[in-house]
Amino acid sequence: MATAFTPLAERMRPRTLATYVGQSHLLAPAKPLRRALEEGYLHSMLFWGPPGTGKTTLARLIAHYWQAEFLTLSAVLAGVKEIRAAVEVAQNNRQQFGKATVLFVDEVHRFNKAQQDAFLPHIEAGVLIFIGATTENPSFELNNALLSRVRTYVLRSLSPAELHQILQQALTDPEQGLGARSLKLSATALEQLVQMADGDARRALVWLELAADLAEATEQGWLISDETIHEVTSGSLRRFDKAGDLFYEQISALHKSIRGTDPDAALYWFCRMLDGGCDPLYIARRLVRMASEDIGNADPRGLQLALNAWDAYERLGSPEGELMLAQAVVYLACAPKSNASYRAFKQAMADAKQFGSLDVPLHLRNAPTKLMQALDYGRAYRYAHDETDAYAAGENYFPEPLKGRRYYQPVERGLELKIREKLAKLRGES
Repeated sequence: MATAFTPLAERMRPRTLATYVGQSHLLAPAKPLRRALEEGYLHSMLFWGPPGTGKTTLARLIAHYWQAEFLTLSAVLAGVKEIRAAVEVAQNNRQQFGKATVLFVDEVHRFNKAQQDAFLPHIEAGVLIFIGATTENPSFELNNALLSRVRTYVLRSLSPAELHQILQQALTDPEQGLGARSLKLSATALEQLVQMADGDARRALVWLELAADLAEATEQGWLISDETIHEVTSGSLRRFDKAGDLFYEQISALHKSIRGTDPDAALYWFCRMLDGGCDPLYIARRLVRMASEDIGNADPRGLQLALNAWDAYERLGSPEGELMLAQAVVYLACAPKSNASYRAFKQAMADAKQFGSLDVPLHLRNAPTKLMQALDYGRAYRYAHDETDAYAAGENYFPEPLKGRRYYQPVERGLELKIREKLAKLRGES
């Protein structure tokens, strides 16, 4: 039961679907989860979504609508012992009272394989209804055996309009919220709070409660100033997890923006990652990879500039060194693109693995001893510098089974256009 000491975010937790805000793709009329609730289709499930999007609240509502006892475990603190204790309660509810039990496991991705496996027989037997919550991609973090026994629902970040609605509820509710205090704040202050909350309702309510405690008394009532909102939200980092999905989604967006020759989008994702607390040296390493993979010999200066930016950042540190990384991001995005070297490397590596230890042709072997010379090592080798254009036309440098292989196909962009023309001329193809 909520008390004066209960945090605002907990007091404002919705008790019915009518007051639940967000996730309309799951809870609007005729949507899958809404139908399951209304039709009593009891099943185990997994909620996957960012923090503050209503995963715990939704689990509580499900237990309420299904008239089930609600048990909760935190994967950070619980182990197999706590899982067994919860199962015993569920078995007793089922056998003694014919009542369903919802077991909600927060941050379920933190359980190891053995702990996750402990749920399987009880889910299958219907002893309990399992509801897990995770901010991480379940495909990577959860066992296939567990995933196959639950239905996964993806929760989305709350929109600015939804956060506005939640904050207005908290400001006007006289019992559970702050309505009795007649708080006033400007539209710009409310908008700043929404923007900084970044789709996280819990974060928005925590900040609102802090700001309410710092409100100033005026003749018109208690005022939450723009400065107060700035004070409680300052230093906040956007959602970013160096080991989570958002991390890989944003580096993927940066990489694809550079590959797609969009310097503006590339700069945006670069700044998003910096704003979220990403290590700039990680970005520097990835830029070097992009310079080789997506630009290559179309503009070899890209690789050198990426390395120079990395070196400059290590010399200057933040924030000065971040400008050099930004310069590299823009240059790489604008440079002519070629993945010819990358594709050639992959194809050559595949052949090296597939064909095993093919012999080096005799004419390519050195012959430092008389025995090796007698075995024809180095015989008939054509010294390229003695040939016209320093190119021994028709010479084979492959093992015999791979003779004629072509991996490197320069593109018709940037410097590789010249490389393409040169190779074609030397090979007699132009």
